[in-house]
Amino acid sequence: MLERTKVRWLYIVSALFIALNAYLLVREQYWLLLLPVAVIILFTYFYSLEKILLLVAFLTPLAINLTDTEFGVGVSLPTEPLMFGVLLIFIAKLFYDHHFDPKLLRHPVTIFLGLQLGWMFLTSLTSELPVVSLKALLARLWFMVSFYFLGVLMFKNVKNIRRFVWLYTIPLLVVIAYTIINHSKWGFSEQAGHWVMEPFYNDHTAYGAILALFIPVFVGFSFSKAYSRTLRFFSFLVLSILIVALVLSFSRAAWVSLAFSFMMYFIILFRIKFKWILLTITIFASVFFLFQNEIWDRLSKNKQDSSANFIEHLQSISNISTDDSNLERINRWQSAIRMFRDRPFFGFGPATYQFEYAPYQHYNEKTLISTNAGDKGNAHSEYIGPLAEEGVLGLVFVLCVFITIILTALKVHRQAKSAEVKMLSLAILLGLVTYFIHGLMNDFLDTDKASVPFWGFVGILVALDIYFLSKPGEENAGTR
Repeated sequence: MLERTKVRWLYIVSALFIALNAYLLVREQYWLLLLPVAVIILFTYFYSLEKILLLVAFLTPLAINLTDTEFGVGVSLPTEPLMFGVLLIFIAKLFYDHHFDPKLLRHPVTIFLGLQLGWMFLTSLTSELPVVSLKALLARLWFMVSFYFLGVLMFKNVKNIRRFVWLYTIPLLVVIAYTIINHSKWGFSEQAGHWVMEPFYNDHTAYGAILALFIPVFVGFSFSKAYSRTLRFFSFLVLSILIVALVLSFSRAAWVSLAFSFMMYFIILFRIKFKWILLTITIFASVFFLFQNEIWDRLSKNKQDSSANFIEHLQSISNISTDDSNLERINRWQSAIRMFRDRPFFGFGPATYQFEYAPYQHYNEKTLISTNAGDKGNAHSEYIGPLAEEGVLGLVFVLCVFITIILTALKVHRQAKSAEVKMLSLAILLGLVTYFIHGLMNDFLDTDKASVPFWGFVGILVALDIYFLSKPGEENAGTR
């Protein structure tokens, strides 16, 4: 009797859905067609949050950012609403279960991230634009909760590490194909290379940063004997495509970041001691300080602008006399430093730089692409930006988080017994190094395109540290 009642209600609900949908289709309203998808996604939130995270990873390269011109902030669809849902489920589960893995909570990376988020909240309250700052804090929370706090738990299964990487990369290959086809219509010119990846990535620097981030990982996948020949073959194929796409991106910052990443590889390979690295940095810094006038004079004579020629494009990196891209970065950095001097402790508030820096520009530092409208991005630095927006502690916490991530990766690589864990820790570290270097010149962690893979990679390293260094964890490592 009960079964017949259930079947009867199923028929009734289905008939009502079909009738209502038919009525709306006649009126050319199609939103109800999404209802079954919404129901499936809602069901998945409660019964398999892991699948939602992997779905977000898959959708991120294809997501489209819609800008709210009234407030100067935007939302990336469909990924950010999905991550907001993850954040709500996460908070609800914390209140219901009153429990979270203590190993994760005690990890140094988690501690510094907690301090950073706490300071970000405090500076949001003192912000010049509290609504903008709190929205930025909320976005940072759903990025971190989704792919760091929950990501670490998801990556306890080593198969999910590979799934995450491939699920982000496969749609990225679609974007690469779209970009190259679009670029070919313009003769692969350097100028067109700045925007042909739109609407998926807002410019070539963000696009190049993600390509550089994944290249070391696919180098590891391609040459590690922990994987089958088939996986290595397809990984090498993807690696080749990523390299071609990186060259065609004309992103000088991405090229430089990848070069530094491979320098880091040789430092680890030859086990160069930290004291020698510190000595080298000190020598270069001293030489720059002693001969800074001569160096700036020499750089000011470089008039090589951006070019489709690879060598000339590299030479334009040091052009601070005529290259508007380089000069505008200097303008933004100088403005940020002046803002920091004005408010050295609390700053102007998270995500407020673009609305507040205009009065801090000097006329003689402006370029053809300068603006006072607050509509052309941030401070172009993951380090100088927080200095202006969150004061001195903003920069300190960024440095602490990045340094702790590097130390965690080196620890895992040094102590791991499993070949796959050792390779993953090194490949992920080298990928993150590209972003640490890229962060000197650009700032993308306020976007899903960069935050999803970045915090995912950090989550992988912490998961390897917590769950894969002991014998029980390593029994699962290397399974195909």
